[in-house]
Amino acid sequence: MSKPLKQIHLAAHFPGVNNTTVWSDPKAGSHIEFSSFAHFARTAERAKFDFLFLAEGLRLREQGGTIYDLDVVGRPDTFTVLAALAAVTDRLGLTGTINSTFNEPYEVARQFASLDHLSAGRAAWNVVTSWDAFTGENFRRGGFLPQEERYSRAREFLATATELFDSWRGDEIVADRATGTFLSDAKAGAFVHEGHHFDIHGRFNVPRSPQGRPVIFQAGDSDEGREFAASSADAIFSRYARLETGQAFYTDVKSRLAKYGRRPDELLILPAASFVLGDTDAEAEEIAKDVRRRQVSGATALKHLEFVWNRDLSSYDPEGPLPDVDPVVGDEHISRGRAQVRMYRDPLAVAREWRALAEANNWSIRDLVIETGNRQNFVGTPETVARTIDAYVQADAGDGFILVPHITPSGLDEFADKVVPLLQERGVFRTEYEGTTLRDHLGLDRPRSVA
Repeated sequence: MSKPLKQIHLAAHFPGVNNTTVWSDPKAGSHIEFSSFAHFARTAERAKFDFLFLAEGLRLREQGGTIYDLDVVGRPDTFTVLAALAAVTDRLGLTGTINSTFNEPYEVARQFASLDHLSAGRAAWNVVTSWDAFTGENFRRGGFLPQEERYSRAREFLATATELFDSWRGDEIVADRATGTFLSDAKAGAFVHEGHHFDIHGRFNVPRSPQGRPVIFQAGDSDEGREFAASSADAIFSRYARLETGQAFYTDVKSRLAKYGRRPDELLILPAASFVLGDTDAEAEEIAKDVRRRQVSGATALKHLEFVWNRDLSSYDPEGPLPDVDPVVGDEHISRGRAQVRMYRDPLAVAREWRALAEANNWSIRDLVIETGNRQNFVGTPETVARTIDAYVQADAGDGFILVPHITPSGLDEFADKVVPLLQERGVFRTEYEGTTLRDHLGLDRPRSVA
């Protein structure tokens, strides 16, 4: 007996100006003006996507002590953008990344509860930690938190915020005009939390929101991050979008749920992916090659190589061979604020591996950066892309995908018009929203208050 078809979850990531976005393309628009966010969100909602996702950087990244101007972005505040989008959309989920290292639970809980009310139940919170003291310099606690305590604080931060959300049951407001009684429980919103990171007590001033609590996302890939997601998150972002690695990540994370008394369907796994469409598969491949060359200019390639080499490589030819000098190993790094730096914990080993790859494939510096930095790409005709996405989800490489177009804000339009109808024809993607909240779209239960 064959297993039933899984329904695919689709989301759209509005990217910053970086080497995913080809900001120099004539079709590219502003990453700051609200019209861009509105266009992107309306396209996602027209296509019946589950949600829109906003990442957030808390400091402009630097390279060699100056602003890294290949991907400068003056991204407006996440809550401000999402609240504005709530007014121009009706069903689309609104997901924002908010840091647990430099914020406070009361403030963040209040903002998300407010957004959930304003959007009629479409708010989601991507809980992240900040890993570097460089980012922390923008805050009073700059650099104070040792790496081993980041997830400890994040876990308590989320637990505390949950206590605040749950300090209202949801039935306290009676607003009886005849008696003049507004609340049935004079203790509504009361909370006390005493812990290692937070010691707060008082009254939470936002009544229980339509979803009870916002949907919780998590993006960590470390063992701690996976465990955090298994214990507390509703969905986890994955960078493993290729079939075999995606399946391995999916199996690992889902296997952790039972120890927390959770079912496999209570945590969705959503890899990020880009896409390129063409009238034929061959045409799409040519377009994809051109896109990657535009995403990774010669200057960008050298900057990315510096993430590993930790030295100024501006004198090297990006179309030439890799440096014959070894990376500089040390605590001080030429690139600051870059998450990629953490991926290369043994730069000498990475350099050896990359030299071997470059030699075996006759790759230049630019070729190497393009090939090693390429995320999952769905490339082909709309029919090919729809078939491949469906195959990956049915094979448990993910429960769906977060799509990152290379043109903002119009880059999602073609996918919405050409690929989504094919997924609908295959019976694996909705033709209409069946509910009103993001939890409805994701198939997640509304949590009960423990107050």
